[in-house]
Amino acid sequence: MNSITEATVHATTLSSPPIDFGIRYAPTTVSAGTIATEAILARMHTATGVSGPGLSQPLEGLGVKFVRLQWVDFSNFVHCRVLTTSHFYKLLRASRPSITIAKVVLGIVFLTMVEWFSAAGEYVLVMDLASVRVCGYAPGHAAVFGYFQEKYPISGRLDVPLCPRTNLRRIVKYAAEGLKTEFLVGFETEFILLTTTKPGIHPPNNHGWSRTAGFASGTTELKVLEEIAGALATSGIELQMFHSEGAPGQYEVVMVPLPPLEAADALAHTRETIYNIASKHGMRATFAPKFWKWGARSHLRSPTTGPSPPSESHPSTLTAHESRFLAGLMTHLPSIMAFTLPIPQSYGRVRDGIWSGGTWACWGDEHKEVSVRLTNTHSPQTRHFEVRTVDGTANPYLVLAGLISAGIIGIRDQLALTVEGCGERSGAQLSEAERAEKGITRKLPLDVETARQHLLEDQKIGEVIGEEVVRKYVAVNKASPSPVYSRLY
Repeated sequence: MNSITEATVHATTLSSPPIDFGIRYAPTTVSAGTIATEAILARMHTATGVSGPGLSQPLEGLGVKFVRLQWVDFSNFVHCRVLTTSHFYKLLRASRPSITIAKVVLGIVFLTMVEWFSAAGEYVLVMDLASVRVCGYAPGHAAVFGYFQEKYPISGRLDVPLCPRTNLRRIVKYAAEGLKTEFLVGFETEFILLTTTKPGIHPPNNHGWSRTAGFASGTTELKVLEEIAGALATSGIELQMFHSEGAPGQYEVVMVPLPPLEAADALAHTRETIYNIASKHGMRATFAPKFWKWGARSHLRSPTTGPSPPSESHPSTLTAHESRFLAGLMTHLPSIMAFTLPIPQSYGRVRDGIWSGGTWACWGDEHKEVSVRLTNTHSPQTRHFEVRTVDGTANPYLVLAGLISAGIIGIRDQLALTVEGCGERSGAQLSEAERAEKGITRKLPLDVETARQHLLEDQKIGEVIGEEVVRKYVAVNKASPSPVYSRLY
């Protein structure tokens, strides 16, 4: 995960060449690209007489006939109810535009109810109108994400702590208000295109990393990639680039950084776009973490913003905020891997020597064989962290809740960064004595069962994310198949 920090730019002499590079992003300069809420309120005013700001283009003007009210469950399955636009506008008349859903919604895996959940009671899924966007992959459809709330207040509150979007929003708000820290997150998402999955699994090509052969003119895969890019643009999601990756049929899309909630929404929508456009052209797209020798993963970038002096221990490399954020990641990464690598197959990539983050909780400057990579080290305006232990089977809201919680624990508790950067060699390439000297002492879990146990035992993460969330997530995780494998087979 990149952590871009608005750190102080140190002055250089006139004779020094400029070394700052990259695009500077800040929370005030990025846009989620959703349809303006005012446009919907304008249509509501026309239909109901309720006053609201006026703006052009209601949904019909965008060709929308249906609205998908969506949520992402603990297992990373995307669910929806498809509303007609007429019913959508009727729901907007309510103080809480919403539909009702059984409370078991987050605790049911296919048709099996998981331990700690009950068949009794209902939530309301309240539309977050700021998240409405056109579905570029499904003409005539728009999508909106929701927050689960109690039907009636419980001890004066309506929020449901188990709701992944609600929980992420709460954690981000705490960081902003309590710690004066904001984040931007950008995802790099790898996926594999397949021409068939039965009776055998076949990719469309074996092109090699970043080679033009992956985009041969007239091929179906080029049409798929171009259409994915076009559909994302229609949905208002800014794509920086796409390129071929190392595995047969493998590609990567790179998204611009956004605030955490908006970034998670955009990633969920991007994955749906990739699945659907591939299907339209008779292909299957998979985010499976381990395929052949390679698999598909996600990297993410996250910035802390706000004035911060240089770190005492790493003054030329990190600000104090960045140092403490990284210290939190180094301390709690083994626990939050239960969120970021949620299925057994995910741990096929927790290996040394395959550029997937390695097996030690460590960091390094522009190093691809460490779990947290520091990028653009000497460009303070674009410097960020890249967390490499994340894959496409993970719920993005839980991923960001976990990673940001680890970082803000470091900031809140002013943790000292006792882990030194790896230098040229990775943690695995260092001797035991060299690792001890650098403070590299935490081995990453090598299977999902160990990761779950780390999460259950991590009291500080439980305090921030919520002990009920941790307990019930682990119960669901034990019962869950991977959505990517369900889609594949």
